[in-house]
Amino acid sequence: MREILHIQGGQCGNQIGAKFWEVVCAEHGIDPTGRYQGDSELQLERINGHYTEGAELIDSVLDVVRKEAENCDCLQGFQVCHSLGGGTGSGMGTLLISKIREEYPDRMMLTFSVFPSPKVSDTVVEPYNATLSVHQLVENADECMVLDNEALYDICFRTLKLTTPSFGDLNHLISATMSGVTCCLRFPGQLNSDLRKLAVNLIPFPRLHFFMVGFAPLTSRGSQQYRALTVPELTQQMWDAKNMMCAADPRHGRYLTASAMFRGKMSTKEVDEQMINVQNKNSSYFVEWIPNNVKSTVCDIPPTGLKMASTFIGNSTSIQEMFRRVSEQFTAMFRRKAFLHWYTGEGMDEMEFTEAESNMNDLVSEYQQYQDATADEDEYEEQYEEEEAQDM
Repeated sequence: MREILHIQGGQCGNQIGAKFWEVVCAEHGIDPTGRYQGDSELQLERINGHYTEGAELIDSVLDVVRKEAENCDCLQGFQVCHSLGGGTGSGMGTLLISKIREEYPDRMMLTFSVFPSPKVSDTVVEPYNATLSVHQLVENADECMVLDNEALYDICFRTLKLTTPSFGDLNHLISATMSGVTCCLRFPGQLNSDLRKLAVNLIPFPRLHFFMVGFAPLTSRGSQQYRALTVPELTQQMWDAKNMMCAADPRHGRYLTASAMFRGKMSTKEVDEQMINVQNKNSSYFVEWIPNNVKSTVCDIPPTGLKMASTFIGNSTSIQEMFRRVSEQFTAMFRRKAFLHWYTGEGMDEMEFTEAESNMNDLVSEYQQYQDATADEDEYEEQYEEEEAQDM
């Protein structure tokens, strides 16, 4: 039995996490009780979360983590829910991730990170918080599922036809995806997967571990009875750009790798055929220098209330749109040193901001480099011949 230690930080992380536990408990028939309650509320400035109040709390939080980890027979890794725009989720969340990384360097670190939305902003210092957080996630996380509220709102309006979606509806979408990612560890299946297998198949280069996620079926209540649940139908919806839970369009980039996790009674042959079909029809949206870059998984037990479902995780170069947008907002503020006194007053150095900005710009350049790369066979053949000649 492999265990994953689930950690949630900040208001956003706690609300998503609570919904995730509701979904998982319903799947396993467990009644959820037990909750850890703190007595301090961190302010919106990330600095409090990472340097002042967060630093004071971190030892007691790590003790709780250590205790839970020691109770595990075979700990596979950690799953963290947090937002990157606020104070606790971005500040204390990334501090906790880096401390856990120090203490458990060989365990997997998976995060569900809610990025700032393109148009909707909760806090004026979101670009600072997000950039400083991405700087940490690049170094200390193994897999990062990128989410954002605006894309989730779009799914609620366009696909689910909800007139006034609440955060509860958004969190339900995220929790369905989270459940899909971990279902193979919790239920039997024909083609199993775990966090490490996922990372091995999805991450061609260590820094490029930011994924787009999606879930199917998503159908409005009115049209539910008219929609047949089949593997081709799930596949079609799962790869649809409108289904992605972050504000980046996969059609603007290319997939380095992708993973499709199916749940329910279905044949692996049909799943494999559909995956090959998707690749053949959309070959221009996949890099040609990684052949067979779609991994599929089949778990026998569907989510509660559905006959079959699928979860999509894609490593697409178009995710750079998210980073570019945050970087532009960051630069506009940082150039004028706006709001910087809140951070420097608590002991932060301007150099940390410059480093974080440069790290994020490097990440964007790397995604762009691999988007433009081609498998030029002649070039490699010449190189190979030269190496052979040298060996002789």
